[in-house]
Amino acid sequence: MNAPALPTPVKPQPGTLYLVPAPLDFGCTETVPLPTSMPDGTLQTASRISHWICENAKSTRAYLKRIGETHPLCLPIQSMQLQELPREVHKKGDHSAGFDARPLLQAALAGNPIGLVSEAGMPAIADPGSSVVRAAHELGIPVVPLVGPVSLLLALAASGLNGQNFAFVGYVPSAPAERAQRIKELESLALKTGQTQIFIETPYRNSALLQTLLQTLQHNTRLATASGLTLGHAQCHSDLIKNWRNKPWALDNAIPAVFALGR
Repeated sequence: MNAPALPTPVKPQPGTLYLVPAPLDFGCTETVPLPTSMPDGTLQTASRISHWICENAKSTRAYLKRIGETHPLCLPIQSMQLQELPREVHKKGDHSAGFDARPLLQAALAGNPIGLVSEAGMPAIADPGSSVVRAAHELGIPVVPLVGPVSLLLALAASGLNGQNFAFVGYVPSAPAERAQRIKELESLALKTGQTQIFIETPYRNSALLQTLLQTLQHNTRLATASGLTLGHAQCHSDLIKNWRNKPWALDNAIPAVFALGR
C-alpha cells in the first residue's frame, strides 16, 4: 500500500504595500489635527499596520502616536517593526535602480501588510520610496496608494498655471550663478511649451530663491508660491513678475514652500 502523499505547503499570499501619506506639518511649529487633512479611511488603514518602511524611525513613531490618538493602533508602537531607508537613498535618491529594496519587503512576502511613509506628504513623490515600490511590483506584492495631501499638486491647483502639462524638477542649484542659469532654462521651457515648471527648496532658503526669481524672470512670466499648505497660516500667491515686484509678498524661511512658473 502506497503511503499517502504529503500535502503541498501553501505559500502565503503576500501582504499589501500601502503608500501612506503623512501630514505636511513636519518640522513646523504649528501642527493641525490629523482629521483636518487626512481622510478617515487612510488613518484606519494605517492604524492596522505593524510593519513600516520609513525615512526616519523617530518621526514615524511620532506620526503613529498621532494616529493612535484617534484610531487605536494594532500594536503598541514599541512593538512595531520599523525599517529605515539607508542614508544614501536620502542623499542620492532611489530612482536610478541602484538600491535593492527587496530585503525590506520580507514581511510582506510572509503575508503582512507593510506601510511606506515619508516625513511629509506622499512617499515616493519628491521623497524616497520609489525603489520600494519597484521592488514590490517585482515580487508580486500588491501596491495601494492611500489618499492624503500631496504638496506639489495642491500648489499646482492653487497656482492658476497649466495643470494639463506640468513637470516637477526637484531642487534648483544653491550656487547663485548656477541657480540663475537653471531658472532661465526652466523659464524658457515653460514659455516655449506651456509646461508649468514646479520646484522646491531646502528650508531656510525660501527668501533667497524668491529674490533670485524676481531678479531673473521676465516681467510677463507668471510665478506662483504656496507655503504652509494645509496649515492655518497657508499662503498661496500667483501673479506676473512685473506685479510681484510691486507687492509686499514674502516667504517664511522656516515653512516648506513650493514654487511654480509658467505662462
